[in-house]
Amino acid sequence: MRVTDATAQARRKPRGEYAKTSAKREAILDAGLEVFAESGYRSGSLREIAARVEMSEAGLLHHFPNKSALLAAVLERRDQHSEAMVHFDDPDGVSMIRGLVTLAEYNASIPGVVELYCTLSAEATSSDHPAHDYFVRRYELTRARITDAFERIDRDGLLADGIDPRGAAVATIAMMDGLQVQWLLDREVVDMAVALRAFFRNFIAAVI
Repeated sequence: MRVTDATAQARRKPRGEYAKTSAKREAILDAGLEVFAESGYRSGSLREIAARVEMSEAGLLHHFPNKSALLAAVLERRDQHSEAMVHFDDPDGVSMIRGLVTLAEYNASIPGVVELYCTLSAEATSSDHPAHDYFVRRYELTRARITDAFERIDRDGLLADGIDPRGAAVATIAMMDGLQVQWLLDREVVDMAVALRAFFRNFIAAVI
Protein backbone atom coordinates (compact mmCIF):
# COMPACT_ATOMS: atom_id res chain seq x y z
CA MET A 1 0.00 0.00 0.00
CA ARG A 2 2.82 2.34 0.86
CA VAL A 3 4.52 1.64 -2.47
CA THR A 4 1.29 2.33 -4.30
CA ASP A 5 0.73 5.59 -2.42
CA ALA A 6 4.30 6.69 -3.03
CA THR A 7 4.01 5.86 -6.71
CA ALA A 8 0.75 7.76 -7.04
CA GLN A 9 2.26 10.77 -5.28
CA ALA A 10 5.31 10.69 -7.55
CA ARG A 11 3.05 10.60 -10.58
CA ARG A 12 0.92 13.48 -9.34
CA LYS A 13 3.82 15.77 -8.65
CA PRO A 14 5.11 16.04 -12.23
CA ARG A 15 1.60 16.81 -13.44
CA GLY A 16 1.34 19.59 -10.87
CA GLU A 17 4.70 20.98 -11.86
CA TYR A 18 3.73 20.76 -15.51
CA ALA A 19 0.52 22.68 -14.84
CA LYS A 20 2.45 25.42 -13.05
CA THR A 21 5.00 25.60 -15.87
CA SER A 22 2.24 25.73 -18.48
CA ALA A 23 0.40 28.48 -16.57
CA LYS A 24 3.59 30.50 -16.23
CA ARG A 25 4.31 30.08 -19.93
CA GLU A 26 0.83 31.34 -20.80
CA ALA A 27 1.31 34.33 -18.50
CA ILE A 28 4.61 35.14 -20.22
CA LEU A 29 2.93 34.96 -23.64
CA ASP A 30 0.18 37.32 -22.46
CA ALA A 31 2.75 39.76 -21.11
CA GLY A 32 4.83 39.46 -24.27
CA LEU A 33 1.80 40.29 -26.36
CA GLU A 34 1.08 43.36 -24.25
CA VAL A 35 4.65 44.67 -24.29
CA PHE A 36 5.24 44.04 -27.98
CA ALA A 37 1.90 45.67 -28.82
CA GLU A 38 2.70 48.74 -26.73
CA SER A 39 6.37 49.19 -27.66
CA GLY A 40 6.94 47.16 -30.81
CA TYR A 41 9.26 44.21 -31.01
CA ARG A 42 12.52 46.13 -31.12
CA SER A 43 11.75 48.40 -28.17
CA GLY A 44 9.84 45.87 -26.09
CA SER A 45 12.20 44.37 -23.52
CA LEU A 46 12.38 40.97 -21.90
CA ARG A 47 12.99 42.75 -18.60
CA GLU A 48 9.61 44.50 -18.86
CA ILE A 49 7.87 41.26 -19.82
CA ALA A 50 9.46 39.45 -16.89
CA ALA A 51 8.46 42.24 -14.51
CA ARG A 52 4.81 41.95 -15.56
CA VAL A 53 4.73 38.30 -14.56
CA GLU A 54 6.76 38.99 -11.39
CA MET A 55 9.80 36.95 -12.29
CA SER A 56 13.42 37.61 -13.16
CA GLU A 57 14.66 37.94 -16.71
CA ALA A 58 16.75 34.82 -16.09
CA GLY A 59 13.59 32.98 -15.05
CA LEU A 60 11.83 34.06 -18.24
CA LEU A 61 14.75 32.79 -20.30
CA HIS A 62 14.21 29.39 -18.72
CA HIS A 63 10.92 29.22 -20.65
CA PHE A 64 12.03 31.03 -23.82
CA PRO A 65 15.74 31.10 -24.68
CA ASN A 66 15.63 34.53 -26.36
CA LYS A 67 13.30 37.31 -27.49
CA SER A 68 12.95 35.88 -30.99
CA ALA A 69 11.72 32.56 -29.57
CA LEU A 70 9.18 34.39 -27.41
CA LEU A 71 7.94 36.39 -30.38
CA ALA A 72 7.55 33.21 -32.44
CA ALA A 73 5.50 31.63 -29.64
CA VAL A 74 3.26 34.70 -29.33
CA LEU A 75 2.59 34.69 -33.08
CA GLU A 76 2.00 30.95 -33.12
CA ARG A 77 -0.61 31.17 -30.39
CA ARG A 78 -2.37 33.97 -32.25
CA ASP A 79 -2.52 31.81 -35.36
CA GLN A 80 -3.92 28.86 -33.41
CA HIS A 81 -6.76 31.04 -32.10
CA SER A 82 -7.49 32.33 -35.60
CA GLU A 83 -7.50 28.90 -37.23
CA ALA A 84 -9.88 27.55 -34.61
CA MET A 85 -12.47 30.09 -35.76
CA VAL A 86 -11.90 30.15 -39.52
CA HIS A 87 -11.54 26.41 -40.34
CA PHE A 88 -9.45 26.96 -43.45
CA ASP A 89 -9.88 23.35 -44.60
CA ASP A 90 -13.68 23.47 -44.55
CA PRO A 91 -14.91 21.91 -47.83
CA ASP A 92 -17.67 24.53 -47.88
CA GLY A 93 -15.92 27.62 -49.19
CA VAL A 94 -18.72 29.97 -48.10
CA SER A 95 -18.50 28.61 -44.56
CA MET A 96 -14.77 29.36 -44.49
CA ILE A 97 -15.41 32.92 -45.67
CA ARG A 98 -18.00 33.33 -42.92
CA GLY A 99 -15.26 32.28 -40.52
CA LEU A 100 -13.22 35.30 -41.60
CA VAL A 101 -16.13 37.55 -40.60
CA THR A 102 -16.32 35.75 -37.25
CA LEU A 103 -12.59 36.35 -36.83
CA ALA A 104 -13.06 40.05 -37.52
CA GLU A 105 -15.78 40.16 -34.84
CA TYR A 106 -13.49 38.41 -32.38
CA ASN A 107 -10.55 40.70 -33.16
CA ALA A 108 -12.67 43.66 -32.08
CA SER A 109 -12.62 42.19 -28.57
CA ILE A 110 -8.83 41.87 -28.39
CA PRO A 111 -7.30 45.19 -29.45
CA GLY A 112 -3.93 44.24 -27.99
CA VAL A 113 -3.60 41.34 -30.42
CA VAL A 114 -4.65 43.53 -33.34
CA GLU A 115 -2.11 46.17 -32.31
CA LEU A 116 0.61 43.54 -32.07
CA TYR A 117 -0.15 42.17 -35.52
CA CYS A 118 -0.26 45.60 -37.17
CA THR A 119 2.92 46.78 -35.45
CA LEU A 120 4.90 43.64 -36.17
CA SER A 121 3.73 43.23 -39.77
CA ALA A 122 4.92 46.79 -40.48
CA GLU A 123 8.23 46.29 -38.67
CA ALA A 124 8.77 42.92 -40.37
CA THR A 125 8.88 44.38 -43.87
CA SER A 126 12.57 44.83 -43.09
CA SER A 127 14.39 41.66 -44.14
CA ASP A 128 16.52 41.61 -40.98
CA HIS A 129 13.53 41.61 -38.63
CA PRO A 130 13.19 38.28 -36.76
CA ALA A 131 9.53 38.00 -37.83
CA HIS A 132 10.20 38.74 -41.51
CA ASP A 133 10.17 35.13 -42.66
CA TYR A 134 7.16 34.38 -40.49
CA PHE A 135 5.06 37.08 -42.15
CA VAL A 136 6.23 36.13 -45.65
CA ARG A 137 5.16 32.52 -45.01
CA ARG A 138 1.95 33.56 -43.29
CA TYR A 139 0.82 35.75 -46.17
CA GLU A 140 1.69 33.03 -48.69
CA LEU A 141 -0.28 30.43 -46.73
CA THR A 142 -3.25 32.72 -46.10
CA ARG A 143 -3.44 33.72 -49.77
CA ALA A 144 -3.39 30.08 -50.79
CA ARG A 145 -6.08 29.08 -48.29
CA ILE A 146 -8.45 31.91 -49.18
CA THR A 147 -7.83 31.29 -52.90
CA ASP A 148 -8.83 27.64 -52.36
CA ALA A 149 -12.02 28.79 -50.62
CA PHE A 150 -12.97 31.07 -53.52
CA GLU A 151 -12.19 28.27 -55.99
CA ARG A 152 -14.56 25.97 -54.09
CA ILE A 153 -17.18 28.71 -54.14
CA ASP A 154 -16.64 29.07 -57.89
CA ARG A 155 -17.10 25.31 -58.42
CA ASP A 156 -20.37 25.55 -56.50
CA GLY A 157 -21.53 28.25 -58.90
CA LEU A 158 -21.69 30.95 -56.22
CA LEU A 159 -18.82 33.21 -57.27
CA ALA A 160 -19.79 36.41 -59.07
CA ASP A 161 -18.97 36.59 -62.77
CA GLY A 162 -15.51 37.83 -63.65
CA ILE A 163 -14.05 37.29 -60.17
CA ASP A 164 -10.61 35.66 -60.09
CA PRO A 165 -10.21 33.53 -56.94
CA ARG A 166 -6.59 34.55 -56.32
CA GLY A 167 -7.35 38.21 -56.93
CA ALA A 168 -10.27 37.95 -54.51
CA ALA A 169 -7.95 36.40 -51.92
CA VAL A 170 -5.41 39.21 -52.26
CA ALA A 171 -8.18 41.79 -51.98
CA THR A 172 -9.61 40.03 -48.92
CA ILE A 173 -6.31 40.17 -47.05
CA ALA A 174 -5.82 43.81 -48.02
CA MET A 175 -9.34 44.59 -46.83
CA MET A 176 -8.89 42.85 -43.48
CA ASP A 177 -5.51 44.44 -42.79
CA GLY A 178 -6.72 47.88 -43.85
CA LEU A 179 -9.83 47.63 -41.69
CA GLN A 180 -7.69 46.75 -38.68
CA VAL A 181 -5.58 49.88 -39.09
CA GLN A 182 -8.64 52.11 -39.52
CA TRP A 183 -10.32 50.47 -36.52
CA LEU A 184 -7.28 51.02 -34.32
CA LEU A 185 -7.26 54.70 -35.27
CA ASP A 186 -10.98 55.22 -34.64
CA ARG A 187 -13.06 52.36 -33.26
CA GLU A 188 -16.27 54.40 -33.39
CA VAL A 189 -16.14 54.82 -37.17
CA VAL A 190 -15.25 51.32 -38.36
CA ASP A 191 -17.05 48.05 -37.64
CA MET A 192 -14.68 45.49 -39.10
CA ALA A 193 -17.14 42.61 -39.31
CA VAL A 194 -19.91 44.67 -40.93
CA ALA A 195 -17.53 46.16 -43.50
CA LEU A 196 -16.01 42.76 -44.29
CA ARG A 197 -19.42 41.12 -44.68
CA ALA A 198 -20.46 43.85 -47.15
CA PHE A 199 -17.19 43.39 -49.03
CA PHE A 200 -17.80 39.66 -49.52
CA ARG A 201 -21.30 40.28 -50.86
CA ASN A 202 -19.66 41.81 -53.94
CA PHE A 203 -18.04 38.45 -54.67
CA ILE A 204 -20.39 35.77 -53.46
CA ALA A 205 -24.02 34.96 -54.32
CA ALA A 206 -24.78 33.59 -50.85
CA VAL A 207 -25.65 34.85 -47.40
CA ILE A 208 -22.48 35.88 -45.57
